[in-house]
Amino acid sequence: MLNNNFSCALCGGLFFVLSLVLQHFWIKFQLREHFMQAQKSYGVNIDNEIKAATPSMGGVVFLVLALLALIINLYMGYGLNAVLFWILPIAGGVIGFIDDGLKFFTHTSEGFKSLGKLKVQLVICALWVIALYINNNLGFWPGLDKDNNLLIDLLIIILAFLASAGMLNAVNITDGLDGLAGGCFLISLAAAHLVIAINDFNKLNIIILFFIVSGFMFFNIRPAKTFMGDTGAHFLGGAIASIAIMNGRLLALAAIGFLFILEMLSSAIQIFTIRKLNRKVFLMAPLHHHFQLKFKSQGKNWDETRVTHCFWLAHAVGAVLIALVLAGI
Repeated sequence: MLNNNFSCALCGGLFFVLSLVLQHFWIKFQLREHFMQAQKSYGVNIDNEIKAATPSMGGVVFLVLALLALIINLYMGYGLNAVLFWILPIAGGVIGFIDDGLKFFTHTSEGFKSLGKLKVQLVICALWVIALYINNNLGFWPGLDKDNNLLIDLLIIILAFLASAGMLNAVNITDGLDGLAGGCFLISLAAAHLVIAINDFNKLNIIILFFIVSGFMFFNIRPAKTFMGDTGAHFLGGAIASIAIMNGRLLALAAIGFLFILEMLSSAIQIFTIRKLNRKVFLMAPLHHHFQLKFKSQGKNWDETRVTHCFWLAHAVGAVLIALVLAGI
């Protein structure tokens, strides 16, 4: 156990240093080459000039380090499990990278067409879930699954497919304030220890993910020097789905994806009420923008940092409470 913990610590330290160094030089490259993205014209219009001058593809470093992590996993003999664990975040990151690239080259805030991106996501998630089912990785929760029940298996496959595709987009929706999505992701990894079987394989990869994102957060805390972009957001969404679903604990997404799910639901509710009821529930969706505008309109001293910190706290409380309930099942 000591040797295993020492190896994990050494690996975590390596990825933290690599994340810091690669992010530093990637930021300098983007600044030198003016590798920026246009800001959405329909956003909250707060600090637009500052954000428009901030490099926004920090997630590219996630992809580079994820490939290194996969190689280390394979070297340690984890084989197919390693491929299944890392393939969804890497594939999600590649989708986001295409989206980010199109935004840069077209000089607009619209990249990959939403419907086209969704179709690609659905195909990738479907293939991934089928591979997990063949490898016996799927399940609602230990003790709740019934063996040799085709209807239950089909339901799990459908829900895992929808959950993985949803999580790819949920983190992307949440990524709207400096440090918000990255900080929530680190909290999700901590909460995962309450609901995920922490064997050597999971421990190694959770530690690697923790330090990859920790290095990024050094540059993403307000005022951000870089954003993760769609590349990073889709990568993190895939990672959360992989941690929960691949371990046969689909219900764990309710805990480790708590705030991301809330943010996605707020956007869905807003779209539905506008289109069907011709009214808004929130000042702006997703939820973090609602609070930004709410306190701005009231003239209260609630800046972006305070909203972010409150959302971190809400995610920690919600994730731990749900995790404790699930752990008692």
